[in-house]
Amino acid sequence: MPGLLDYVIGSVSLILELSVVVCAFYTRPYFRYSLPGIYMLCTAVVQTGAWLSIEKYGFSSPEYFNFYYYGDSMLAITLFFVIIQLYQWVFTEMSISRYIRSAATALLVFTAIFSYLVIHQNRNHLTTGFVVEFGQNIYFVGVVLTYLLWGAMLKLRETRTRVVQLVLALGIYFSAYAGVYALRNLFPGLEYPILRWFPPLISTWLPLAWTYTFIKVPEDARQSPNQLLTPVLAVKAS
Repeated sequence: MPGLLDYVIGSVSLILELSVVVCAFYTRPYFRYSLPGIYMLCTAVVQTGAWLSIEKYGFSSPEYFNFYYYGDSMLAITLFFVIIQLYQWVFTEMSISRYIRSAATALLVFTAIFSYLVIHQNRNHLTTGFVVEFGQNIYFVGVVLTYLLWGAMLKLRETRTRVVQLVLALGIYFSAYAGVYALRNLFPGLEYPILRWFPPLISTWLPLAWTYTFIKVPEDARQSPNQLLTPVLAVKAS
């Protein structure tokens, strides 16, 4: 069963998620950031449902296991559409929104097919296995799409500070989750003693970063193109 620290981290994460919802719908221009707000609202609902599932069925129950992975996969798909919107904002002056939506939809379908083929040999619990595999693959796809978007922002010299920070926060979030999934597959014995703490902590990062962005960064804030290269140059220097 979860301990006090689990509930503390979860409560902080829930508060931050709801703060993003408020900021997304009431930050000017109104409803421009409604999709990130909807994603955070769904995250808060799924998190609350997970707590209720633990209280009713137990942490080790199949009911909680199914709820967690089904909910996580649905949230990953929702976040996938947030990435599509970020792409459309970055390429807004190029009039290629229709092509971005078509390519993203095709990629989502391909990920689903690939996930099915990976677990097709396991006839038992096929649906559950598909959901788990699909959720993991979506996070890895999210990493690739986010870094491709960052590369496009560097190429196009994107200067809107709010958009830059939203994308950077998302890149860190996806990278951290993809790393946790990789470690789970490589070292399954570390799940309960160590790795179980990573997802709750990672879940607080994105709403925290987005809340800060909405509150502290004005819509019309701009930065010089050279500032975009700072993270890249820091990595090269290290």
